[in-house]
Amino acid sequence: MGVEKYHARVDAINSLVCIGLDSDFAKLPERFLKTENPQFEFNKYLIGETNEYAASYKLNSAFYEARGDQGIREMKMTMEYLQANHPDIFTIDDAKRADIGNTNNGYVSFIFDWLGFDAVTVNPYLGKEALEPFLARSDKVSIVLCRTSNPGSGEFQNIVQDGKPLWQTVAEKVCDEWNTNNNCMLVAGATYPEELGEIREAVGDMDLLIPGLGAQGGDVKATVEAGKNSEGKGMLIHSARAVIFSENPKRAAEQLRDEVNGYR
Repeated sequence: MGVEKYHARVDAINSLVCIGLDSDFAKLPERFLKTENPQFEFNKYLIGETNEYAASYKLNSAFYEARGDQGIREMKMTMEYLQANHPDIFTIDDAKRADIGNTNNGYVSFIFDWLGFDAVTVNPYLGKEALEPFLARSDKVSIVLCRTSNPGSGEFQNIVQDGKPLWQTVAEKVCDEWNTNNNCMLVAGATYPEELGEIREAVGDMDLLIPGLGAQGGDVKATVEAGKNSEGKGMLIHSARAVIFSENPKRAAEQLRDEVNGYR
């Protein structure tokens, strides 16, 4: 379980591609809008097109929560479909949760046990003590925000204290102190390849979820060369819009897989 599930999938299909099922309702093709469960039907189509290249699928909760109970229902349906048809594919709830410890118990039950995700993104700002309900789940993975891909991320993440930026402190803390169950990963954006390389150096072979390719401007070659671990792996290279809203999602996923592997 946990990170082992991801590693097994990577080795089985020789792919590091993480496909974002960010099924923005406003962008769904017309043929899906006519169905009873548009987001689910769109996701089912995408999974059918891309599963042979997908080491993982990441669902950003916001696109489903925006539609209230119907969106949550279709998120659940998507997870049930994956569990029934592709149980070996690693799944991530991109929810960026963070709260005091007792409240996190609710998130843990909802995300890991009811929805059935293998992993969740979490915010480190409240500290290890607050995130302990996530970290204690050795069967699941906590993916900690470290150096995010958005343009304004440096407002806090680049603050220097004791000679190092905050993102470096986060990377070192997670690697050295939080990862006692070997169930942590880090978010490190492709838009900052030099810092991505420094994070890799700081955390050894730990897995990194790497957003920021495609629409956000990250470069595949620079990303892979900076982010790969000692085995040429250790990355969940994420793409959403460039795959799911392309004319041929299957081909887009295959091309990303091949391009990434070419630099490994």
